[in-house]
Amino acid sequence: MSRTVLVTGGTSGIGRAVAARFAADQAEVHITGRHADTVGQAAEELGVHGAVCDATDPAQVAELAARFGRLDVLVNAAGGLPSVGGSTLEAVLAEWQANLAQNLLSAVLTTTSVRGKLAPGSSVISIGSIGAERRGGSYGAAKAALAAWSASLSADLGPHGITSNVIAAGYIAGTNFFQGRMTEERHNALAEETHIKRPGTVEDIAGTTHFLASPGARHITGQTIHVNGGAFTTR
Repeated sequence: MSRTVLVTGGTSGIGRAVAARFAADQAEVHITGRHADTVGQAAEELGVHGAVCDATDPAQVAELAARFGRLDVLVNAAGGLPSVGGSTLEAVLAEWQANLAQNLLSAVLTTTSVRGKLAPGSSVISIGSIGAERRGGSYGAAKAALAAWSASLSADLGPHGITSNVIAAGYIAGTNFFQGRMTEERHNALAEETHIKRPGTVEDIAGTTHFLASPGARHITGQTIHVNGGAFTTR
């Protein structure tokens, strides 16, 4: 039976690559994004279903969940680096609230909304970041909270045969994460930090996501899987 897969933030970057990887398996893939034009274009190009949904909006998330009777894989890929500047207390508060909303609460709301539709043997996979370990600021703090929440979720879902993991991505080239602010010097410095001397690709993350949703990964849950070429190591 074909699996049903939901990828939030699936119109570009990591989310799009993840959707393409599952679509290649003939899964029934659904992607979301905040803008109708980009959702429609990506869905057509990938041959998947598209839905306009701001994952930080409870009403929109509830409407999205109503589409599904059963869900086998949920990939929380929505997120990013909000463009919030300023040094006033109000600006600092806005920055932290935006990062928490986009990089933590989006996953919490989406997962909560579809929790009752997750079948035994299904997987919840959330996209984290190396920024949770170093130099992450409010963005990294939100991603660190994402990992803590995912571990707690794993304990709740585990008795039902459902896994929950985070993939902490390192520097991934070819995305719009840095919003045009990536310089050649910074690119080279980030690549040099890795053991294999290259940045990651969206396909690196998509491949790991696909594995975590496979039968071979059924005993992996409650974990943060670091995919960063050795730029940050654990032991």
